Amino acid sequence: MIRALFDAGADVFRLNFSHGEHDTHEAALNAIRAVESQAGRPIGIIADLQGPKLRIGDLIGGSVTLEKGASFTLDSSDEPGDQNRAPFPHPELFQVLQPRSQISVDDGRIRLLVDRVTGTTAETIVISGGELTPNKGVNLPGAVLPIAPLTSKDRADLDFALERGVDWVALSFVQRPSDVEDARKLIGRRAALMAKIEKPSAVNYLTEIIDLADGIMVARGDLGVELPLETVPGLQKKIVRAARTAGKPVVVATQMLESMIHASTPTRAEVSDVVTAVYDGADAVMLSAETAAGSYPVETVTIMSRIAAQAERDPLYLPILNAEWAEPEATHVDALSAAARQVAETLGSAAVITFTSTGATALRAARKRPGVPVLALTHDVRTARQLALVWGVHSVHTDDATDFDDMDERACRIAREQGFAKPGDTVIVTYGVPFGKPGATNTLYIASVD
Repeated sequence: MIRALFDAGADVFRLNFSHGEHDTHEAALNAIRAVESQAGRPIGIIADLQGPKLRIGDLIGGSVTLEKGASFTLDSSDEPGDQNRAPFPHPELFQVLQPRSQISVDDGRIRLLVDRVTGTTAETIVISGGELTPNKGVNLPGAVLPIAPLTSKDRADLDFALERGVDWVALSFVQRPSDVEDARKLIGRRAALMAKIEKPSAVNYLTEIIDLADGIMVARGDLGVELPLETVPGLQKKIVRAARTAGKPVVVATQMLESMIHASTPTRAEVSDVVTAVYDGADAVMLSAETAAGSYPVETVTIMSRIAAQAERDPLYLPILNAEWAEPEATHVDALSAAARQVAETLGSAAVITFTSTGATALRAARKRPGVPVLALTHDVRTARQLALVWGVHSVHTDDATDFDDMDERACRIAREQGFAKPGDTVIVTYGVPFGKPGATNTLYIASVD
């Protein structure tokens, strides 16, 4: 199935550590690496950490029905709940609740308005009722919670994931820049760090969080619970634009083709949603339950890939992106990337080729959205896998060029072998002199493919 998903268009696979045991994830990891070896193309793997989960406790009889306007209390007791109360085993959170605060339960299906708070109880009024079952998730919209994003479970999952060589770590429950800094201290450079934007406070610190992270995920599901639904599309555009301006890859996630969990085709609104993310400038669009538990996983990936490809063929696509052109930064890499785009467009070149060690050169090239593929050649397999997430980048694991002739031959041969150029085409190559020195990109070369 993983091979079928890859062939259908998946470039990166996400392991969701909110579900499954380590042996399950290890089997998936091994299967992905086997497909990578068979296909001869780098595949990225994201370890998505669960983060703190706020849940109500047990309920007598397995469920209760909360009526609109009824009184309902959350407390620190260990006793199972009933029609009037439920245990909320997070005593530290009662200090952030205030009268008129809202509490969302079960992804916002049930909403409570806080009336009175003590040190161990919150008395509320039900403003949106329904059936409540045990262990449902709780959100406290707008509150900055006194909780770190990494639990003991997350730390164990992180150690497991890093030991097995995942390429990205997605950090849940980010509220402030220090959350990203703390995670970075644990991860170092063993994997790239992706900050999930799912809390209103993270939006308030967006610029700082983007600066500290290697990539961003727009986690629209939780944003839609924490904030008014009508604000989420605008925030998506804001987050994607900010990440793209900073040259950091950004993923748009959650419910993109949700109906395909059970249906063989998506709704028209879902197709428009995916296209909107592509037009916004997202590097990647993500599927969750559609492929993790759905009835049509391969069909879903196939359709999402078709939607994205068609959107990028639209004559309006690049003009829309170029309307928000990011000015080049005063660095050699950014200047060369901007020049490579212009030269490629002027000559009608087949591809922009970057020799890169860390991936920075390929990231800057992709930031310019050159309108042709970006072929990233790197000796570091981890860099190649991380770049699988980035817009327009096809990464190839290959040896460093040793001199000019080797660089010329290697760039043209790989472009031809990978199907990006044919004899007679030109390609634009950026590389560094002296050869083999990381961070030394300083040269642009126009090559003709034999």
